[in-house]
Amino acid sequence: MPLDAFDLSTSSASADAASAFEEAVRGLAAHRPSTGIALGRALDADPDHVPALALKGFANLILARQELAAPARQALAEARRALAVQDGGTADERALVEALGHATEDRFADAADCLDLRFADRPATFLPFKIAHALRFMLGDAAGMLAASQRMMTVWAPDRPAAGFLLGCHAFAIEEHGAYAAAEAYGRQAVAMEPDDAWGLHAVSHVHEMRGETAAGIAWLEGSRGSWSRCNNFSFHMAWHLALLHLDRGENECVLRLYDQEVRPTPTDDFRDMANAVSLLWRLERLGVDVGGRWADLAEIARKRRADTTLVFASLHSLIALVALGDRPAAAELVMALQVRAQGTGDQARVAADLGLPLARAITGLGGERGALDRLAAALPQIGGSNAQRDLFVLALAEAASRRGDAPALRAIRGARSRLKAEDRLIAAVDGRALSPRLCAHR
Repeated sequence: MPLDAFDLSTSSASADAASAFEEAVRGLAAHRPSTGIALGRALDADPDHVPALALKGFANLILARQELAAPARQALAEARRALAVQDGGTADERALVEALGHATEDRFADAADCLDLRFADRPATFLPFKIAHALRFMLGDAAGMLAASQRMMTVWAPDRPAAGFLLGCHAFAIEEHGAYAAAEAYGRQAVAMEPDDAWGLHAVSHVHEMRGETAAGIAWLEGSRGSWSRCNNFSFHMAWHLALLHLDRGENECVLRLYDQEVRPTPTDDFRDMANAVSLLWRLERLGVDVGGRWADLAEIARKRRADTTLVFASLHSLIALVALGDRPAAAELVMALQVRAQGTGDQARVAADLGLPLARAITGLGGERGALDRLAAALPQIGGSNAQRDLFVLALAEAASRRGDAPALRAIRGARSRLKAEDRLIAAVDGRALSPRLCAHR
């Protein structure tokens, strides 16, 4: 079978489907809001387009909502049926469907490993590489992201399909390991090659944030606004990074404007948008900023999601919002839901048992033995997301240690944080809150 523009072999004979699918893959790479529309056009042109069905399934899973598990399984069933119609399809198609099967069973790690294995001879094939990168990001598997991108780089060349987008992923994987100079260089090269590479832009913004380079970070994000502002809700996340840089400079009114206009311009219930909002409001309050009624905007969504433990990372952000709102019954329900999830199977059940549940108890002030907070902080990568996103939980644990008067744990948490991130006002603010009556109290 011939390869498409992104080096993927498909069995579809529809030129219209091929064109729309390539548009969808490019939209995925650039975080464009038109991606879903293009994917729909591909399936309208060829309902048996196997890679499009697989991508549809993964897209539902990556949104991490309980109600989207069924559509993901339906996409898997349709992809398997389409393979049968196509006499087994291509090896690339079979690999995507096999990986989707793992992912629908809450086995994201197995899905990513499957894609690595099936494309071992072509590690720079963009779609399976990007899907595996996204799954590992959700798992907090920085080592897996870097190992995959290092394999990809052994065959990478500037003229390969999606070369700039691939390089942006490599930049991010390096950044998550604290190799900031190399990450910045690769990220800038990625964006120079592909100005629409939002992930490469993102990697460089992480570098500036972690180094405490507020002026350079603001200049980088403002200078690239024409690109990232055209993204889907990833633009909200880029604005979140911009707000954090202004927050570190003490420009609180600017941060509030950014929150209202660009971080939370619409009350979506996407867990990534909620994470942006929750973590920024929490930080503002720790710095003594009155956030007004902004927590109330998050209340309905947090309460709606209190029994949804599809992704522990998302659940813990909802929990912080509930505690900030003073809704202790709903918070208790969410902790109970995590306890139930911890008794199940799959990746997120393990995360709930090992980290999610004890972290939830620390957030709500319901316990956790003395001296355990630093161990929770050390285990945080498995909660998923980036170092920058998990910093909210690092700060919350530091505050809990301060409140308990647990100096050894506080020193350990601060020390670990300083190895990744430059000292800022936030760690000093939570360090001195030993008398705070509750960890995430609304003020």
